[in-house]
Amino acid sequence: MSKLALFGHPPAFDKPLHVGRPNLPDKQAILERIAGALDAGWLTNGGPLVSEFEHRLAEEAGVKHCIATSNGTAALELAIRALGLVGDVIVPAYTFIATAHALAWHGLRPVFCDVDPATHTLDPLQVARTIGPQTAAILGVHLWGRACDIASLTSIAREHKIPLLFDAAHAFGCTYQGRPIGGFGACETFSFHATKFVQCGEGGAVATNDDHLAERIRLRRNFGFAGYDRVSSIGTNAKMSELAAAVGLTSLDNMGTIVAVNRQNYGAYRRRLRSLPGLRLLSHDAHEQSNYQYIVLEVDPRQTGLSRDQMVQVLVAENVLARRYFYPGCHRMEPYCSDLGTAGCVLPVTENLADRVLALPTGMQLDESDVSRIVMILAEALENASAIRSRLGRRQAA
Repeated sequence: MSKLALFGHPPAFDKPLHVGRPNLPDKQAILERIAGALDAGWLTNGGPLVSEFEHRLAEEAGVKHCIATSNGTAALELAIRALGLVGDVIVPAYTFIATAHALAWHGLRPVFCDVDPATHTLDPLQVARTIGPQTAAILGVHLWGRACDIASLTSIAREHKIPLLFDAAHAFGCTYQGRPIGGFGACETFSFHATKFVQCGEGGAVATNDDHLAERIRLRRNFGFAGYDRVSSIGTNAKMSELAAAVGLTSLDNMGTIVAVNRQNYGAYRRRLRSLPGLRLLSHDAHEQSNYQYIVLEVDPRQTGLSRDQMVQVLVAENVLARRYFYPGCHRMEPYCSDLGTAGCVLPVTENLADRVLALPTGMQLDESDVSRIVMILAEALENASAIRSRLGRRQAA
């Protein structure tokens, strides 16, 4: 008889384990930095903590400029505006909806492109076929701490004389061909949302080696102010606060510890999942640096006997709050699925991944024994696939 919570047994975990739970390894250090900002009476408008955070980000990313922002979406929108893009931008449909929205919000048309089934990032062959007379830029997205095929995308962008930029929300602290993510293309944008392994609660940044682009981004981040009371361009309020920078600096202090925990959890998952059919753990290139902040499985229902969504239901019942990612694909979401230019767009790889990808918890909230219990839940689910399908079917019918 199965001991799964789905069949009336107590859940495996008393408290929920979340995908993307914030890592807060040193609360006291955060509070001390915040107290310093409060004592100084300087909470925003380019204070010393934000300046220090930008300097350390630039060092980590190996770039000349890192402009801190209120969030990752704001970083992407500032980059788009500063590049002066007009027209169509090629973007993967297999990404968080903010990537597409940032383009549409500024009057650009996202042209959705399919991804490589092995890497989950833009397929350069599909990009080359998608470029048209209105194409203004290519926006690549690094997923799961693994970089796009930057070399191929760079070659395509140069051939067509269009800018290339990257949404690197998942890839801070990672490398491509031994170089840190951050210095590729015209610019790259980071997210330091609470779900990221280095986080500010809410925060982001634009990384670039282009002095003039960095200047334009800084102007637009602060209403276009070029001096105390002189405005030289259109702008918005996308500044990072000192309080967010306090969290971000402390997170950076503990970056090595967090990555080590993530890597240990990844190794534990990899060892234990090997014997389970139909669950493929995404790998990382041993020659590259990764933050290991995502544990991503592809579920093959032909081997597991359960769909990805059924696996999620089993895990959630056990207080393991697993997630399906980027379902059903940006091209299947509003307003894009109703747009005449996008409606009917068929991207088979994206749609297959959206139906199969499953993310499991990691980070400092769990250890190797927790990983072992999660994998045991998965193993028991596979052993009882027929009974689970029947039970979930009855629930749905009711």
